[in-house]
Amino acid sequence: MEASVDKAKEYTIIDDFKQLTKVGLSLSVVFSSVAGYLLAADTIDYTIVAILTFGGYFMVGASNAFNQIIEKDTDALMKRTMNRPLPTGRMSVNMALFIAVAFAILGIGMLYYINPKTALFGAISIFLYTSAYTPLKAVTPLTVFVGAIPGAIPFMLGWVAATNQFGIEAGILFMIQFFWQFPHFWSIGWLQFDEYKKAGFNMLPMGKKDRGAIKQIILYTIVMIVVSLIPVLKQTGDFWIYPFTAVLIFLLGTFMMYYAVKLYKHQTDKIARQLMLSSVLYITLIQIIYVVDKFLH
Repeated sequence: MEASVDKAKEYTIIDDFKQLTKVGLSLSVVFSSVAGYLLAADTIDYTIVAILTFGGYFMVGASNAFNQIIEKDTDALMKRTMNRPLPTGRMSVNMALFIAVAFAILGIGMLYYINPKTALFGAISIFLYTSAYTPLKAVTPLTVFVGAIPGAIPFMLGWVAATNQFGIEAGILFMIQFFWQFPHFWSIGWLQFDEYKKAGFNMLPMGKKDRGAIKQIILYTIVMIVVSLIPVLKQTGDFWIYPFTAVLIFLLGTFMMYYAVKLYKHQTDKIARQLMLSSVLYITLIQIIYVVDKFLH
């Protein structure tokens, strides 16, 4: 008991703040939003980029804080989350709620300054993540489908911030990140299956850690790759890519598919981790590739 108390003392207020708002995840979301902005903007307004960056961070930070308030008791049951500030008692629920509400107001306010549509999508993201995805985790594996909606908003949010329009371009960006969510989160669901079970969560399709789940991973990986390649057909408005760019994206998708098929054959946690990491690599690199392609037009 003394050892655990001592360990808790090692956490600073800044550490707890970073854990509550999940800074790493928030930064990846901001990266997606800025990539979407760069894809759409004719001329780059660095003030808007800065507001989008901070507004996006506050938006995601609010969602994560609300999530941890709701899941305080279940977080205490899992090794991965038991040292978070709320289950350990290092931070009060009232303090976390103050941060969550303040971040939500700041985030939506900043996005509204860019344009009302961007603020609307930011608000929808916070609402769905906290009011639908989080409570459904204890009810049905279909929660991943619900969670994929707010998870897919950041990429297209940047486009809407730059253009004040939600058209086919923003729709395609949304679909790319939407279908990417499934192999990404199901690989995490595979890795954390036993831990999630302790908390009463089941994140895998059909609720089983078996080849049936991996078939779903493979299916959605294929759909993700196909959707990612649609812009090469030049039927998606102002968002299109060169054939060479499409080849690069296809190769990245094949790299991810390699681990999905390997997981089907061997069903090990090690391969599931490799799949999860390859999915992070995929979504990061294709966003960079799309932006580079745009500036070659």
